[in-house]
Amino acid sequence: MYIRNMKQSNTKTKQNTEQKNTIKDIPIQDRPYEKCLEFGPEHLTDAELLAVILRTGRPGSNSLELSYEILKLAQTSGEGLCGLHHLCIQELMSIPGVGTVKAIQLKCIGELSRRMARQKAKERLSFNAPDTIAEYYMEELRHLEQEVLLCMMLDTKNHLLGEKRMFLGTVNASLVSPRELFLEALRYQAVNIILVHNHPSGDPTPSREDVLITQRVHQGGELIGIHLLDHIIIGEHTYMSFREKESL
Repeated sequence: MYIRNMKQSNTKTKQNTEQKNTIKDIPIQDRPYEKCLEFGPEHLTDAELLAVILRTGRPGSNSLELSYEILKLAQTSGEGLCGLHHLCIQELMSIPGVGTVKAIQLKCIGELSRRMARQKAKERLSFNAPDTIAEYYMEELRHLEQEVLLCMMLDTKNHLLGEKRMFLGTVNASLVSPRELFLEALRYQAVNIILVHNHPSGDPTPSREDVLITQRVHQGGELIGIHLLDHIIIGEHTYMSFREKESL
């Protein structure tokens, strides 16, 4: 009887220990939910916002502490929340308390933010204004760890007929084929094209290869009546336009 009671007592003690350090242990004015209700989500820190979305932590750590751990891991791949874009599901699941469901939730947060940013940018998109094109592609391209080359196909009035990812990897003048670009443009019956690609380094300064690609596509397009209107390089919240630099 004594041994059984001791076991029951140890079990209760363990359960009580695991139940400690929950969100309810935080002073009510500092709890993420209560702060959001009283002041609005804009007054929550990054960790508090994540805690609201995750809802639960793990035994011994509440959702807010778990959020701090997630942000710490994200910090190794980028700055603050932006680092979440670079973490795969397996990396997120390496954090104790983050299972498949929480990892998917976190990846979906990043995708939602990307789509919302792009939808907002689409409202002011003008193919005659390089800054609006850069804004439209910024969230899609600036987080990528490899270079991607996109080709936008336009008609005579600069209406978008379609876009095509033409290359993935280091954008090298010897690897990017103007012929493939023009075949794709002809398939859409385009008369104008715009090239867009990213620099994972965050610096949009064109390399020698970027200049060569631009020159080859521009010169080849003029011969067949498909005009290169611009080549835009996306960096970290910045961009470079060959058109704005009057290099076309």
